[in-house]
Amino acid sequence: MLDRDQCCWPIARPTRIRHMSLVARALCGFLSWMAMSQCRADDLSAAQDIIRTHCWKCHDAETKEGGLSLADLSTDLNDSTIRQQWISIFDRVDRQEMPPKGDELPVAARESLLKILEPVLHEADLSDVRARGRGSMRRLNRDEFEQNLRDVLKLPDLSIRDMLPEDRTGHHFNKTSVMLDVSRVQLAAFLDASESALHQAMASGISPPPSSSYRAMATQMFPEAETFGNKEAMFYARDGKMLPLNGGQLAELRQSSQHDPAVEMALFRSAHWPYYGYPYGFLARLPGRYKVRFSARSVVQLADYVLQPGVKPVPMTFRARKPSGPDVSGDVRATGGLMDILPETAMYETTILLKPNETFEYSLLGLPVPLARNVNNGPPEYRYPPLLEGGQPGIAFQWIEVDGPIAPESWPPPSHKVLFDELAIQADDGSGLPIGVVSENAVEDSHRLLRRFIDGASRRPLSDDEMQPFLQLVERRLKQGDTFTLAMLAGYSAYLCSEHFLFLGEPRENDSFNVAARLSHFLTNSKPDEILMAKARAGMLQSPAVLQEETNRLIAGDHFAEFADNFTDYWLNLRAVFRDEPDVRLYPEYRFDNYLVESMERETRAYFTAMVRDNLPASSIIDSRFAFVNDRLAEHYGLAAVTGSAMRRVELPAESPYGGLLTQGAILKVTANGTTTSPVVRGAWVMDRLIGNPPPAPPASVPAVEPDIRGASTIRELLALHTKSESCAACHARFDPVGLALESFDVLGSYRDRYRGLAASDVVTGDVVMGIDRAGHDFSYLQTATVNSGGKLINGDEFADIRDLRKLLLEDSRQLARNLLHQFTVYSTGTPVRFSDRREIELLLDQCASSGYGVRDLIQTLIQSRIFLGEQKHE
Repeated sequence: MLDRDQCCWPIARPTRIRHMSLVARALCGFLSWMAMSQCRADDLSAAQDIIRTHCWKCHDAETKEGGLSLADLSTDLNDSTIRQQWISIFDRVDRQEMPPKGDELPVAARESLLKILEPVLHEADLSDVRARGRGSMRRLNRDEFEQNLRDVLKLPDLSIRDMLPEDRTGHHFNKTSVMLDVSRVQLAAFLDASESALHQAMASGISPPPSSSYRAMATQMFPEAETFGNKEAMFYARDGKMLPLNGGQLAELRQSSQHDPAVEMALFRSAHWPYYGYPYGFLARLPGRYKVRFSARSVVQLADYVLQPGVKPVPMTFRARKPSGPDVSGDVRATGGLMDILPETAMYETTILLKPNETFEYSLLGLPVPLARNVNNGPPEYRYPPLLEGGQPGIAFQWIEVDGPIAPESWPPPSHKVLFDELAIQADDGSGLPIGVVSENAVEDSHRLLRRFIDGASRRPLSDDEMQPFLQLVERRLKQGDTFTLAMLAGYSAYLCSEHFLFLGEPRENDSFNVAARLSHFLTNSKPDEILMAKARAGMLQSPAVLQEETNRLIAGDHFAEFADNFTDYWLNLRAVFRDEPDVRLYPEYRFDNYLVESMERETRAYFTAMVRDNLPASSIIDSRFAFVNDRLAEHYGLAAVTGSAMRRVELPAESPYGGLLTQGAILKVTANGTTTSPVVRGAWVMDRLIGNPPPAPPASVPAVEPDIRGASTIRELLALHTKSESCAACHARFDPVGLALESFDVLGSYRDRYRGLAASDVVTGDVVMGIDRAGHDFSYLQTATVNSGGKLINGDEFADIRDLRKLLLEDSRQLARNLLHQFTVYSTGTPVRFSDRREIELLLDQCASSGYGVRDLIQTLIQSRIFLGEQKHE
């Protein structure tokens, strides 16, 4: 800061001239703003004349239909609230939603109003962007915070997300800056989570944790002689026949030093709820990764408990959990990945992640879950469903080995060295931690290590002034008597909870670092990697070619899965795919079929990844002549059988109703409630998420349309009653037809031509369907009314079914691409498309038109745009 003497150097004249120049520029800017404001007022006055003529009847000071009084509407577009009201008017008129049917604007008046408003609103919004920025800094959401810590601390298995409060969403995503606020509660949670992560990063002792080995033959691979579901669910076998062992005989056999290698443990049930299906006597005393090897083959169970080689693979995984009974509560999670067990005996190997005092459960997929029932209030008994024709598939295990926890290649582990480099470690130094770090020069080492850590964790270089608070904190803690270890952890956690780590900035001119951070959090959900940071330091991201090269590299990389998963979790609401269990009264075939739901989730993620990496056209949202399926999905969609759990691309038959995101099982499940389908819900969802034309929120006083699960009234009859009001009918006409076309698909996306009901009565008739489901439950439901999936769009175009609807929706592929660009913009910048962005969005679409609006091209052009890069757009 200059002192008084420095202000009196003999250069006052040029300084004064420069000062006068600044004043003049400011005055010119003010006069220009005044003139612009006057122009806006004049233009809006002309717009108001049109509005008074055509809109006053419903929106004067007294009527105020929809809560909007145009008489009170200000023309001060510098006020963001007022500007947004004018933008809303513009959009409703542009979409011909207002004025309502019967009071339509003459074409000339509509065009004149839009022509007046567009440049005025564009310039007003652009002025706000220039003055305040396109958006504000935003906080990392909890997914990004966890992924950043994983990368910074070299802890790929770190799990601290659930320690943080759930983030609020806006415009579908949990990345919107205005929703990612910071409270004292949140800061406290971030501090707790960062401290937990730092403790996990440290060495757990002065030497690696001891590794142990466990080996079990077939008779030791299950705690008991049988499981829930009786012998049909699990039994021991030799030479393809059941060994009728009781508990005592099994215990005696286990104690023998000679285990018969011909004995197998045969399993024929899924692990929907825990069933004691874990290795006898195994428990992980220490956390970490464990290597699992086992020998197995797929089999089929015939009558009288006879085994024959399987005819196809049986998929399985493992589930980490505490060793307890079927009423277990708490953490039960899949680990080890999917494995297809083949009919030939073979050895399989995987790695599982366990917490202290956990075991792991055999989780066979797609098999029955026996019915538990109490007959006459007696003890529980279990009913296994009748054997399938050709036998019940299952897996026969011969032996299993477990080694772990797997020790790192060096000790202390890489995560510890991120914090303390090569400093020596010793047993607890009084910090209360498993180890203490030894420093001969605490202050010097603290400065070196903290600078090194911050340089590695930061998304831009910090100045010395920015570093000082963290350095001083550690020094202060050392002076107060803290151990070196505790003082350093305090400095690290302070940085991890500071604005430098918790917040992402808006790119400014010549700001390669914020561009790198925005790019990496867009496409990998984490900090820039070393390659991207090196190019940011060198200023290379100012080059469009380099930026495109880096975009392609990140899309091709392993971390791209973080983007694909997170983006589809929110855009398509895949995070809710397990939310609603199917109503097994109406859909008994879906009882306990987690394998189907998991497969649907994987299908949509694989398809979206292909949309980006293969640069599929935006029309692939609505249609494609291929799908990603595995064995279960091919059966579900009525396609030719395929073998195994892996997703693979298959061509769809010409007559198939499937194709695109629109008809995927996961999409159709998240838009149903497990019991019924609603064309209102599905239609509104599709128009909002896939088409980009969201309907307005329904009035609070209007009840929802609830389908009749008895089957007495069809959904069309219920909708006809609901839309007798003209205002209801006008709104529903925009989305109900799309939902009606999707009525051909049930709550999990299987194609149907009739609805289902619960019981026959005087008003409900239909064909009774009875049987025993895959879990041994008796079922009975009605096949009722025929599904009518035809309709008429608001523009008058008619369609007979989903195939016809697709053709109509594909006529405006530019709108599909426009919506995708809007979604990518919110996700990547934390700010929705502003009015002043709309012209550039159209230019970006023009650039991508030749590729059919390829999805990868859309991402590339967005990243090269002013919307993404801010004021440093490459000229």
